[in-house]
Amino acid sequence: MPSGYGTRDATRPRMTGTSSSSRKTSTKPPSLSDRFRDGADQITRWAGTPWTMGAAALVVIVWAALGPLFGFSDTWQLVINTGTTIVTFLMVFAIQTSQNRSAEATQIKLDELIRATKGARNRLIDEEHRTQDEVEADERAFKRNAGDQ
Repeated sequence: MPSGYGTRDATRPRMTGTSSSSRKTSTKPPSLSDRFRDGADQITRWAGTPWTMGAAALVVIVWAALGPLFGFSDTWQLVINTGTTIVTFLMVFAIQTSQNRSAEATQIKLDELIRATKGARNRLIDEEHRTQDEVEADERAFKRNAGDQ
């Protein structure tokens, strides 16, 4: 089962400090999974630009302007509905892949900070794997400690 947003599968080895650029210089060819992640990262970077927003707006404006020419027909409506549905469907997976990767990298960085900080509670490293009751108890303890300082 794939790990969800902000969680790590405890049985899966952690990512090391390799980046997509260091993978590309490796003698071992990138796996299909690595290529998919790199592609998803590129798509989400591209999708988040003002140029992409402008292009999407232009598509809608052109589509709307063509409405009278096509008599606002069912086919005319189906074109925009189908196009936007397909793009949305594919973008969900690209964005989720990039978010999972980013959240996992952030979690690893935070884990390193916890390990390196004297007096930090190392048990918090795996906080995302605890029950909701345990997480809420830790949150209450933090709030109590914050009030003591």
